[in-house]
Amino acid sequence: MVQKVKGKGIWWLLLICFSYTAGAQNPIIRNQFTADPTARVFDGKMYLYPSHDIPSPIERLKTWFCMADYHVFSSDNLTDWQDHGVIVCQENVPWVAPESYSMWAPDCVYKEGKYYFYFPSVPAGENRRGFAIGVAVSDKPYGPFIPEKHPIEGIGGIDPCVLIDHDGQAYIYWSGRGMSVAKLKDNMVELDSEPVQIEGLPEGFKEGPFVFERKGIYYYTFPWVEDKTEKLAYAMGDNPLGPFTFRGIIMDESPAGCWTNHHSIVEYQDQWYLFYHHNDYSPAFDKHRSARIDSLFFHTDGTIQEVTPTLRGVGVTAASDTIHPDRYNAVSASGAAFDFVNSEKPFEGWKLTLKEKDAWAVYNRVHFGQAKQKTITACVSSATGGQLRVQLNNDKKTLVSEIPIPAGSNWAVVQAPVIQLEEGIQDMYFSLISEGNIEIDWIRFE
Repeated sequence: MVQKVKGKGIWWLLLICFSYTAGAQNPIIRNQFTADPTARVFDGKMYLYPSHDIPSPIERLKTWFCMADYHVFSSDNLTDWQDHGVIVCQENVPWVAPESYSMWAPDCVYKEGKYYFYFPSVPAGENRRGFAIGVAVSDKPYGPFIPEKHPIEGIGGIDPCVLIDHDGQAYIYWSGRGMSVAKLKDNMVELDSEPVQIEGLPEGFKEGPFVFERKGIYYYTFPWVEDKTEKLAYAMGDNPLGPFTFRGIIMDESPAGCWTNHHSIVEYQDQWYLFYHHNDYSPAFDKHRSARIDSLFFHTDGTIQEVTPTLRGVGVTAASDTIHPDRYNAVSASGAAFDFVNSEKPFEGWKLTLKEKDAWAVYNRVHFGQAKQKTITACVSSATGGQLRVQLNNDKKTLVSEIPIPAGSNWAVVQAPVIQLEEGIQDMYFSLISEGNIEIDWIRFE
């Protein structure tokens, strides 16, 4: 039903809201669970190789990690992600137990015209225990990938990471019974040295190594349980085989209590990024995780600045795209909160609630181009009604629009004129300037 409400000399259009999806906000994949995100840059594009949490179809894994396959995603702006579909699944790998549901954290690298996808799982056969690591090979970063018939001999463990050094030598790192490394042969599917343990790491549970090189320094990064849940930590060295010197924390424990974190660190278009996961879409069950991104920076001595996780994530949102203020990067100390739009369907996303006068939230990096937008449209709900002010978060607090929110029990779309804008990329400031309580699902400029 469409209803027109007159106010302040213009017509306001209200209609029942419908869902939008958007990128450039955390989590970055918004229609499925994506844990253990390994990011790699191939041919100028970012590719993401996560594991894929699913609700367990078998009783044995109802309260544990359950993963049957791998998808690959790509983006050239870290905002819009294309799902290329399943590239490897447990039923199609000759050596994997077909109902193990243990396709855990993977990696993918490129060498001499081929893409090598490394993944752990549980081997088939009687008296086989623990995990092995296999390889699937493709001519393209998104597949199709053909699995090798057998796992890599000499490796027992999980969480493979492969580093190809400047001289072309490849090293494979993994966890399980300690943290290990070995050289790979030129064929990338066999070991070329005996595994050795990584030295210089702190005591405590460790897994998920990710190793990269920057300015001659090798960074050995890993999830580490020092207290109750995993934080991301790192050590530095001058050789891919170590030894490494422990240097500190990349990201602290989750305040929400998500037990695991798993990550990758990559440079793209002159900026470094940390990919990691959190249980955003499953706050009551931390075995269903979702991939996130935040920017990462280095001190002048090469050490890593600690990363504070954000809801906003990275990337630029076009003003004509759907802006979700619930993915804010700053919020007032009181009177503002976010929650699921529909707690029974979390992939529908979140809403921002402004619960008292002067409550506010900031959403940054919105691209207005030449600032020719004439209207602002918002999907809102309010039992009390209220007045939403939209400004640019600049020194002048440029007034963009003031939107009357009608009282009602349903979601509605309201539209208001734009008063003033500025060109280019701007930060948005949303505030409640009346008494009452309003909920915001999304906002868009036209």
